[in-house]
Amino acid sequence: MTYLASRETFDRKLQEMLEQVLILGSMVEAAIQQSMRALQQHDRKAARRIYMADIKINEKRYAIENQCVALIATQQPMARDVRFLTAVFEIITELERMGDYAKGISKITMQLSEERNELDMFLDLQHMSDLGLNMLRRVLDAFVTKDLETARAIPKDDDTVDDLYNKINNELIRRVIADANTVEYANLLLWAAHNLERMADRVINICERIVYVATGEMIELDLSEGFLTGFSNEEK
Repeated sequence: MTYLASRETFDRKLQEMLEQVLILGSMVEAAIQQSMRALQQHDRKAARRIYMADIKINEKRYAIENQCVALIATQQPMARDVRFLTAVFEIITELERMGDYAKGISKITMQLSEERNELDMFLDLQHMSDLGLNMLRRVLDAFVTKDLETARAIPKDDDTVDDLYNKINNELIRRVIADANTVEYANLLLWAAHNLERMADRVINICERIVYVATGEMIELDLSEGFLTGFSNEEK
């Protein structure tokens, strides 16, 4: 087999792997959306289904991981290919953990002992979810298109997610101070908010991997501090 033919085969397998990453991302997005719907509707049956379905996300992650290992073992990847494959390892791990957050929100729904009228609270939680999922869609598009500009811009949205988390946290603390009987309920809602906040943080980790694939530099996209920090491969 000529080098050109071998390279074409390798590139095709990389493209197939990329498509599988996008499928995993879609599975995670659906799980987050469904878990939030179950939480707002206090639908314990739906929450249990989402909780049990998390294994499918795990299986997809491991299948992609095995593809990566097989390519590294059977091909002779160039430096940029190695960066891509290591990025895929990291990205599917981040996605699988986001799936765990959907599972966690579903568990919270199953644990809620009472149904309350929490429209404002649920609106803020839904806003966090919507922002996080928008970040997720954009980062996966950026990974496919190698869009560095978008990868570097997405972390700015995390500040809004953090602000919403702090708003929910402060409101729940106020309620607990006013009525100690709300402690358990408040703690569960705070964990739901925490899961959504962490989802956005995981998106930023993916942004950093996109920069690494394109430039070979590991950069911490800490925009909340007003700067980027990082180092190239040569500086490790």
